[in-house]
Amino acid sequence: MESIKLIDFVGDIPFHKRSNAETTVHMIKSKFGDSVKSKTWIAQVNEVLCKVICHNICVVIQEMFELGIKPNFNFSVERHESTMTL
Repeated sequence: MESIKLIDFVGDIPFHKRSNAETTVHMIKSKFGDSVKSKTWIAQVNEVLCKVICHNICVVIQEMFELGIKPNFNFSVERHESTMTL
């Protein structure tokens, strides 16, 4: 069975973009480990994608604190009667 490597998602891209991608891969591997535990290919891909999502959330939280951004979760969503179903 072929195992998935996080570097497989980088591919052939120009240098500075590749450098940014490799830095991101290094950050993910450092934070969440460099191996996947799943057995099947689909599960391995999903596990790597979950690591990427978690990394992105961590980066957003870090930037919120560094830049002093206060999140506003008190937003309202207007619903139209035509879109509501019971």
